[in-house]
Order: sequence, then structure tokens, then C-alpha cells
Amino acid sequence: MTHATDGADRATSRPEDAAASQTHFGFQSVKETEKAQRVAQVFHSVAERYDLMNDLMSMGLHRAWKQFTVARAAVRPGMKVLDIAGGTGDLARAFARQVGPNGQVWLTDINESMLRVGRDRLLDQGLLLPVAVCDAEALPFPDNSFDRITVAFGLRNMTRKHVALQAMQRALRPGGKLLVLEFSEIAKPLAPVYDWYSFNILPWLGRRVANDEGSYRYLAESIRMHPNQEALAELMREAGLERVQYFNLTGGVVALHEGVKL
Repeated sequence: MTHATDGADRATSRPEDAAASQTHFGFQSVKETEKAQRVAQVFHSVAERYDLMNDLMSMGLHRAWKQFTVARAAVRPGMKVLDIAGGTGDLARAFARQVGPNGQVWLTDINESMLRVGRDRLLDQGLLLPVAVCDAEALPFPDNSFDRITVAFGLRNMTRKHVALQAMQRALRPGGKLLVLEFSEIAKPLAPVYDWYSFNILPWLGRRVANDEGSYRYLAESIRMHPNQEALAELMREAGLERVQYFNLTGGVVALHEGVKL
């Protein structure tokens, strides 16, 4: 498994500035330098039960959300695709069947535990893909490398979302598309029930199934701290993407954002 690093995107930040900067970890305020480690602990803890918990938490809907993302990506034979925060490999598996022998799909994640699960599951299905542990804020790929870049349920865990989006835009080829599938702001009439479910049922499932209540409480909190649909669309535009649009799925429980590099 490749461990890729590239400090180019961090060169302009002084160490003292980074140490002083604050960000959120769920509802907590933490130093930016601490967030990545805390998120890593969450996903190390849940990696083996990740797919089972996704099925239980979403009642299987996460599969339909990912299928919609795959359809919108419209990957063709010969394309080069980067799946960021690809975890257990659901999107990468679908794209690998579409690009054919002349295309390429990279599976990447900052969390090695998640990536090992994804790599092993792909191998079990006869798919040998390039795999790399890397930070989305400092992607170790040349400019204009990919026709499609996807990130599903990973952006909200990134410390500096604007930096990550700029790195994705840089790595896209002209005409390439970025697709971001993420939890978002639910329709207001559904909010009370959704909040009750998020802060009661999710931690209970985490405790009973994954033996980790805290990680799933963090999940519920991180969703509330993530930019809503319009705010994320604006972040994508600021990163240099054009034709930005989004699709609300299941009443806004999740949204798929798209942007094109012109």
C-alpha cells in the first residue's frame, strides 16, 4: 500500500499559525493540528463494521445514493478516476468496471484501516487497483491528472475543506468533473424527527453493533457542523470549479454536489 505525502499545499502556512488555529470536531472546538488525529481514531475504531453500520443507519439508502453518484459521474472507458476518502471501495469498485482495461481508478483514503478493508474487498472481487494513503488537502498527483474525482462522506471530516477542494480542482483535467456526496441540511419539516434519530438511535446502534457509541455521536455532530448545500456550492466555486449544482437526496439528508473544471 502506497503512503503518499506532498507538502506543497502547506508551504505557505507558518507552524505557529497552524498550532493556534481552531476548528471543530463535532461540537467540540479543537486545534487544527488535532482534528486529523481524532478523526483517524474514529475510523480506526469503526473500520471493520463500517459497511454494516452504513446499512443499518441509512436502512440501505446509502447504496442508492452511491448509485446516483455513479450515474451522474458518467464514467466512460479509458477515463482516469480518483476516489478520495474511498474507504471500503464502493465507488471505486463501480468505476473500475466502467473504465475498462485502458482506464484507471485510484482508491485513496487518509485512514489506513479503512483503506485496508477496501483494498481487501476489491481483491476478493478480482479487482487490483492502485491504492494510496494520502491527505486530500495535499494530493500527491500532478496537475490535470483525472477525468473524474469523487469524495463520498469524507469532506465533512477534512480540517480545511477549502484547501481540499482547491487540491481536487488542481488535479482535475480541463473538462473533468468533481462529485461530492455528503450529508447535508435536511428539509425543515423533517428536522425534529431526524435530530431525534441522529442523537438517540445512531449512538445506540454504535454501542450495540460497533461497540463505539462515541464515534457515532461524533457522526451526528459532524453533520450539523458541515456547510449546508448553498455554502458548499459556494466553496466549490471559490475553489475554481464552474457549473456547480447540487441534488438533494432523501429530503436533503444527503446532497450530491457537482462542479466542472473548465
